[in-house]
Amino acid sequence: MADPKVCVALDGTTVEEMTEEAARANLAGADMVEVRFDRLYLVKPDPTISDEEEGEKVELPPENDWDTVDMSEVDVDAAISSLKEGLPLPVVFTVRPVSEGGFFPGVESERISILEKAIESKVSWIDLELSIDDSTRGKLADAARENGCQIIASVHDINGTPDASTIASIVRDNQGAGDIVKFCGTANNHDDALQIIEAATELTGEGLSHSLMATSSGGDWTRLHAPILDQSLVYATMRNEFRISDKGLVNVRDLRDAWSLLEY
Repeated sequence: MADPKVCVALDGTTVEEMTEEAARANLAGADMVEVRFDRLYLVKPDPTISDEEEGEKVELPPENDWDTVDMSEVDVDAAISSLKEGLPLPVVFTVRPVSEGGFFPGVESERISILEKAIESKVSWIDLELSIDDSTRGKLADAARENGCQIIASVHDINGTPDASTIASIVRDNQGAGDIVKFCGTANNHDDALQIIEAATELTGEGLSHSLMATSSGGDWTRLHAPILDQSLVYATMRNEFRISDKGLVNVRDLRDAWSLLEY
């Protein structure tokens, strides 16, 4: 049975929020944290408060509806330096483009520049999407290896989930593109979620490094059963709101508790 590492994806939109959240993730049992640098460009709106039977409920609009700041508003060098000094765990550094579910407001050359700076800082892990231009991605990967950065080779399908054989092929065909191949789909229904499970089952025992999951209901199945599905890395969250599983997410403490109860 695999012994997957647990990575908590940080939800903060400022360096200070990410630093505080990473400290809590460390105490909650995370092995590493993911810095979504593209989130630093988000502008968190004021919450709306509604009266419900249980009392007041505070709600924020969907993150896709949040505004973003101008590129000049974020001092990239200072932010990377502060994160490097303030985070207590190994970091997966990510700058997710809008096309793969992220929030980065700039053009691709600006995004690549930030990834280059993160690599130069010798971050523990760097997330390089397989959608990056081959030549550019090759240069980033070479620089990552020269600086001792491990690579997450990632694919994010924000529209749906391909069939299990396609997912398995993505993992097999891209082992040389990174230290772990990550696939995250969007589960529009339970059949989509089952494709992730079937792909992981098909890959079990092949000795490949992968992390498979989906967003929306059922997307957390491979996270919860990662040890018996030969997963290398599981992404969790510090969120603990009601019905978080509907988003395909799992709280890191709940994940550790589930593995203990299931004797994984």
